[in-house]
Amino acid sequence: MAVRAIRGAIQLDTDEREHLLKATAELISKTLHANAIDPSQLISILFTATPDITSEFPALAARELGLGDVPLMCFVEMNVKHALPRVIRIMINVETDKQRGEIQHVYLRGATALRLDLAQ
Repeated sequence: MAVRAIRGAIQLDTDEREHLLKATAELISKTLHANAIDPSQLISILFTATPDITSEFPALAARELGLGDVPLMCFVEMNVKHALPRVIRIMINVETDKQRGEIQHVYLRGATALRLDLAQ
């Protein structure tokens, strides 16, 4: 069994608490589903938010999904002038038998522009 990192991102329509929680939960759920990851395989989830997101901690969405026993940490993304606004990014660290090339990274809504080569 290997440790793998799965990346993903979603762009919010607006920085409102309920919208942030729903969008972040969607991103987490779709990423776990796309990779057939069971919560028991999770090692940790790292979240970043662009500096224009202040309504809530994205990790709360994971706790509300029942992942409260998984180490979760939030960070602020670098404030780069040309960066896409209102973006939540995740890096999910998992134990899996999948090879690195089999990992499905998930980019949703406007965040598909971040990685056109990986977006679904």
